[in-house]
Amino acid sequence: MFFTSLAYAMGQAPEAGAQPGGPLMTFMPLILMFVIFYVLLIRPQQKKQKEHKQMLDNLTRGDRIVTTGGLHGRIVEVKDNVLVVDVGNNIQVEIGRGFIAALINPDTAGKTAEKKK
Repeated sequence: MFFTSLAYAMGQAPEAGAQPGGPLMTFMPLILMFVIFYVLLIRPQQKKQKEHKQMLDNLTRGDRIVTTGGLHGRIVEVKDNVLVVDVGNNIQVEIGRGFIAALINPDTAGKTAEKKK
């Protein structure tokens, strides 16, 4: 008897699947999170990867580079996916094209050294 009166006091049970605001409002937080991730994380990373790939494709003989392992050197010979790099004292090392981290522009390096003086 007590449980019956309690059930009446709680009112009607909501209909199954009925959400206030409709289905679009249900998924709005997920859509908003995806847009924020895309703008803040995915898009800048894709742009950075595109620039790095373009830099790797444009490597030529004589360019100064830094590898992902921190090795600095000058490109002596360019093969398909292998670069022969002079690291100093006529020591030449073969390095895979994908292991090049950055291209060092000698003009920029000289100007920053002059500014520090």
